Amino acid sequence: MRLPSARPLAVALIATILPGVAQAQAVAVPPAAEQIAAAVLPLSPELRDGATVMGYKSKDKLEILREGKNGMICLALYVTRPDFHVACYHKGLEPFMARGRELRSQGITKLEAVDSARFAEVKSGKLKMPAQGALFSLTGKKEQFDPKTNKVTGIAPLGVVYVPFATPESIGISANPSVGGPFLMFPGTPKAHIMIMGKM
Repeated sequence: MRLPSARPLAVALIATILPGVAQAQAVAVPPAAEQIAAAVLPLSPELRDGATVMGYKSKDKLEILREGKNGMICLALYVTRPDFHVACYHKGLEPFMARGRELRSQGITKLEAVDSARFAEVKSGKLKMPAQGALFSLTGKKEQFDPKTNKVTGIAPLGVVYVPFATPESIGISANPSVGGPFLMFPGTPKAHIMIMGKM
């Protein structure tokens, strides 16, 4: 007796299982309202309602969940990360940020490689950086965020002021990390920025 080919059976099983997998992934993505509320937490309350928010309708793509009008863009990155991380920045930084996301989606995951590509594009004029830009973020453990109350506990806010190509000499801020005080990171590069770490 000839046994039936395993291939049609496998195809049938996959066809049966995949819709369920897709549905399970869809359920795993938090509702848009939750993502929006979480993403804007780094901003002061008066700026939250007017910010553009990017999050996930599926886990495959970061996309706009809400159009804003105040020039701030907030990302609900916690959805696809193992930690809780949300960040907001001025729209002038979006080309630089978006290019970083694009490079990572292409498999370039090391920060040094991503920055090397972006720095070269800034210097060539292909990628534009604003004269200054600000970013505010919250990063912590998943359990430090309660989606039911939209509260975070024990997470220190981080403020970043981008000053492309700044050096310690040009702005009078040290490049040595300092707890409780501002310090400069990536001096002399398009990504030069002042770190301002808040208290929990």
